[in-house]
Amino acid sequence: MKVPLQITKQEILTFYKRPNPLTHKGIQGHALIIGGSYGKIGAAVLASKACIKAGCGLVTAFTPKCGYQIMQISIPEAMVMTDQSENCITKIDFSLVPQAIGIGPGIGQEQRTQIALFEFLKNNKSPLVLDADALNILSNNKSWLDLLPENTILTPHPKELERIVGKWSSEIDKFEKTIIFSERYKVIIVMKGAPTFIINQSKIYQNTTGNAALATAGSGDVLTGIITSLLAQGYLPDQAARLGVFLHGLTADIGVQKTGYHSFIASDSIKNLGKAFLSLDS
Repeated sequence: MKVPLQITKQEILTFYKRPNPLTHKGIQGHALIIGGSYGKIGAAVLASKACIKAGCGLVTAFTPKCGYQIMQISIPEAMVMTDQSENCITKIDFSLVPQAIGIGPGIGQEQRTQIALFEFLKNNKSPLVLDADALNILSNNKSWLDLLPENTILTPHPKELERIVGKWSSEIDKFEKTIIFSERYKVIIVMKGAPTFIINQSKIYQNTTGNAALATAGSGDVLTGIITSLLAQGYLPDQAARLGVFLHGLTADIGVQKTGYHSFIASDSIKNLGKAFLSLDS
């Protein structure tokens, strides 16, 4: 296996966009987060909140009807659209043209949701981040992978990665299988873990931020929101993935100094995003 390129502050600063003093929300990108089901609306809340906190001008969340009040109260800055179904996503129908879409957090694997994902992938042209149950659905319907736009970003944790690329016999085998998968479907894979690696066909990156505090529920939903936000703001997919994992890890490096490892939760990542960006701006 080739030696991974390190994702460091120095490397990030070669493409990081400093805030434009003349910008406005209309040119800061509009992101769509599709997520949530009964009992898992929190995943959509975390992804949407992280998305707007990462600098996106506009964020719209698409959830089942049961998520409407929760989203409006939890994130007044976000707009909300709902599915026709009360408890799960059954038809992904929206009129806006987002610069990027993040889909999967908390959507579950109901049969109607699987069909809705298939219909969405058939018609979607926007840059895409796929996470959580969207990946699990694809792992059971691998022919659908051909519907993904080039440079779609997949963000699996180890078990999701295994379901989608197949079981491995060693770390080297895991990387070889992931590289083959990335080259076959022309997708970028964020291999969440300690450390996090990014596979972009023949390119391998290793993140240098983050710690054990990120091993907590909702952490992946936050990462999905951050990467989707950066895509919507005009970063290339490869850049959005690298900057996203770097910032996400940095929020934990900053946050544990006050919370400790045990008491750090996914919401703390969102709270510390501002400080993470300030460290790049300084």
